Amino acid sequence: MSARTLLRNKVNFDELLKGVHQIGKSVLRAHAGDVDKNARFPTESINAMREAKLLSAYVPEEFGGMGLSMVQVAKICEALGQYCGSSAMVYAMHKIQVACVVHHAQQSAYFCEYLRKLVKEQRLMASATTEIGTGGDLRSSICSVEITGDQFKLTKKAPVISYGEAADEILVTCRSAPNAPANEQVHVMVHKGAYTAVPISNWDTMGFRGTCSSGFELTAAGNTEQILPQPFNEILGQTMHPYSHIVWGALWSGIAMDAVNQARAFVRAEARKTPGETPIAAIRLGEVDQLLQLMRHNVAALAQEYDELRSRNCPGVFEEFGFSIRTNNLKLASSQQFVDIVGRAMLICGISGYRNDSKFSIARHLRDAYGAALMVNNDRILKLNATMLMVHKEA
Repeated sequence: MSARTLLRNKVNFDELLKGVHQIGKSVLRAHAGDVDKNARFPTESINAMREAKLLSAYVPEEFGGMGLSMVQVAKICEALGQYCGSSAMVYAMHKIQVACVVHHAQQSAYFCEYLRKLVKEQRLMASATTEIGTGGDLRSSICSVEITGDQFKLTKKAPVISYGEAADEILVTCRSAPNAPANEQVHVMVHKGAYTAVPISNWDTMGFRGTCSSGFELTAAGNTEQILPQPFNEILGQTMHPYSHIVWGALWSGIAMDAVNQARAFVRAEARKTPGETPIAAIRLGEVDQLLQLMRHNVAALAQEYDELRSRNCPGVFEEFGFSIRTNNLKLASSQQFVDIVGRAMLICGISGYRNDSKFSIARHLRDAYGAALMVNNDRILKLNATMLMVHKEA
């Protein structure tokens, strides 16, 4: 058994997950409607997560964190998704950035100290990876980091920085130098107070409204020790790409679970009206539950595979076409199943699911669901998979 596994065993994860559900019931669900209606940041939810030390759950215990696994983080994201999709998405995206630092910067004294600070202060991390002019290609940057001595400065026009105004730190991708190729990128941590963010777009969307993912022109300066020591292409392939699709799939599963639970409650209410007779909608409930099980299983399977591959300490395996294709397939399948499951749940509830003012309403769930295919557009992923499949030979 590895040292990391022994450390994880000190956390009673079942009790921790119960606490997450309690936060979900008492805080996230209580404010989810207002967060969605007003497209505001879920301050209450994030504060409750801070109090429970959830923002540092993936930080290794040697830095004071819980040292949770990918499987466990995914379960937390799924649990949070059952109560407020926007809150769960903010948590998931924060965890992606935490994983980038944990996996790729522990050889840096600066980032080791940052991890301790993250645990102590429960700091919130955001990301600025997309850029105006790159067409959504994370592996390409127009902006660059300019280094003079031990100082840097950068300016980036980002069409989306989720919860950028609420974040304590932002991890920014840019070219490693003004004359570097577009794909020679670094990951730079910038701190609130050391950057300016001028809004260039707002966030008035169908779903995930509380993520507050406005666009900004970001100008930052700092010390070169704030640049992660490994190239961004390694960070993306080994961590950001698989971690993102797993935690997204998990929280989408959580939202889908809540929609199915709404449908189950509706069917039960209908059954009480006609004792001894099973409502026709119960058949549809059986069908949608089957799809939900498949969706959750797919997420859990890749999360388990990711933990197992990391335990082997062979980073190159994440660059292999087979793993990349499986990771992309998880995102494609989950985003499609998400819409299907929530749509079926709404059909079961009928007009009660369609109404915003009904206790069986699934309107917010459905609006969130349609955003999943756009988070790294499915067409882009399908094209990439097609390219890899033409040359990949499965072992």
